[in-house]
Amino acid sequence: MGKTVLIVSSSPRKNGNSETLADAFAKGAREAGHSVETVRLGEKRLGFCKGCLVCLKLGHCVIQDDAVDIAAKMYDADVLVFATPVYYYSVCGQLKTMLDRANPLFGSDYSFTEAYLLATAAESGRSTFDGAEKAVQGWVDCFSRCTLAGTVFAGGVNSVGDIAGHPALEQAQRMGMEI
Repeated sequence: MGKTVLIVSSSPRKNGNSETLADAFAKGAREAGHSVETVRLGEKRLGFCKGCLVCLKLGHCVIQDDAVDIAAKMYDADVLVFATPVYYYSVCGQLKTMLDRANPLFGSDYSFTEAYLLATAAESGRSTFDGAEKAVQGWVDCFSRCTLAGTVFAGGVNSVGDIAGHPALEQAQRMGMEI
């Protein structure tokens, strides 16, 4: 039986490089028989976490925006995939905001047991990716039944479409097939 995969694509650019990487992962996961949904944060309305922690009592955030529905989808998914451009050596603000707003999941009976990180950056050095990986690993570490099961980094891509032909696309597709 296939898994339910939720891809949270955080690129603010339509058809951006990290979104293209997410599409490759989705293709592989679908080919393997999994159910895949992609949420594009650039098309959503997300407010910043207020730090009130009421969500831990209610099971959902008090801010009524798209993050509430996205967090509910995250709760139900077997596999979470986070796709982000690397901004200043970390995840982009859109993804960080969504991870913060997923706080209602903490301490809940969530379904996800695997998370994956797909990232792109203009710089090609592997250390460019370290901060983004650490940010997502820190979030995953708060969920004892979940592990960061895999990462893909595509460096040296900046303008929309630069990722075409990059070996990371094949790596992401293969990773999607192997979940």
